[in-house]
Amino acid sequence: MTKSEIAKLQAYMRRTFANTNIRLTAMKTGDTAEVFIGEESIGVIADDKEDGDDSFVFRMAILDIDLEDV
Repeated sequence: MTKSEIAKLQAYMRRTFANTNIRLTAMKTGDTAEVFIGEESIGVIADDKEDGDDSFVFRMAILDIDLEDV
């Protein structure tokens, strides 16, 4: 994932979720970026190039213990 793609995705997520604390950082594998809100990692975005289409997949795990405060 390029720096340009990461910047565009970060801007998109900040707009979509109305949260300027969202930050993306490139991971060692070239096709993924880690998503943070503040200092907390909330998920991973992966580049999904399939059949000539370029899309991105956001994966976020929600643990059962995270739901206890709800």
